[in-house]
Amino acid sequence: MKRILVTGSNGLLGQKLTDLSLADKEIELIATSTGPDRHPVKAGYIYEELDILDKALIDELVAKYRPDAIIHTAAMTNVDACEVERSKCYALNVQAVKNLVEVCESRDIQLIHLSTDFIFDGEDGPYTEEAEPNPLSYYGETKLESELILKKSSCRWAILRTIIVYGIVNDMSRSNIVLWAKGALEKGEPIHVVNDQWRMPTLAEDLAECCLLAVKKNATGVYNVSGKDLMSILEIVERVADFYGLDKTLIRAISAESLNQTAKRPKKTGFVLDKARTELGYDPRSFEEGIAFMDMQLKSLL
Repeated sequence: MKRILVTGSNGLLGQKLTDLSLADKEIELIATSTGPDRHPVKAGYIYEELDILDKALIDELVAKYRPDAIIHTAAMTNVDACEVERSKCYALNVQAVKNLVEVCESRDIQLIHLSTDFIFDGEDGPYTEEAEPNPLSYYGETKLESELILKKSSCRWAILRTIIVYGIVNDMSRSNIVLWAKGALEKGEPIHVVNDQWRMPTLAEDLAECCLLAVKKNATGVYNVSGKDLMSILEIVERVADFYGLDKTLIRAISAESLNQTAKRPKKTGFVLDKARTELGYDPRSFEEGIAFMDMQLKSLL
């Protein structure tokens, strides 16, 4: 039996971790987030409100529940907002990690930390775990700094780097690329999509499963954990349109530069997944399988 504390349990990945934990008799879950619990099921696990910037509160909860592992999913991930609201971004993406590391060091708790492809500049993707980071945005800088904090710590840590997480939950606080494309095209709205950036979108369930595999296998080190298909953002949206039989003439290809976004994005990321496959047993779905899985869940919510 593993007792796992999850931060950011109200988010997309956090709720998927709750789903999987409820179905797994070998896991006791302590779900934590800000505000009331958003998961539709309120039994079978413990929910506690937690401000990850309050180290005393983290200490108190950890002393109370004594988890074997913490899966840290909470972060500030809006790349443009991070560029502008730097102090908030630093607090949530770096200071919170320092707080968790100190607690995990003092109590010998495994820490699973979520990171991102945005620690790379996109000049040489797909990347292995050993590739040299060079972030282009402040968001990427903070996520890289948080990785370095773990690497210098004495706690048992694993970093799972991921790319564009998509999926559906009952109470969505944010959209994602698949839902955005589907929603706009179903309304007949023209959409502008960049054709000069490449990513490997990740189904939230696949990422959640890998988080739990990392706990169960007492994994340590860095792992690339994304979808298996490398595509341009344009192709991602076109494949969503193909799946749903929507009008692709509404999709207008543009360059990333023309968007004038606040933060720079890497051109081509993507990951080599061999390590996670071999050491953790990670087996991600294809993009079409992921959309079909998500669509099944969407229909069940109607």
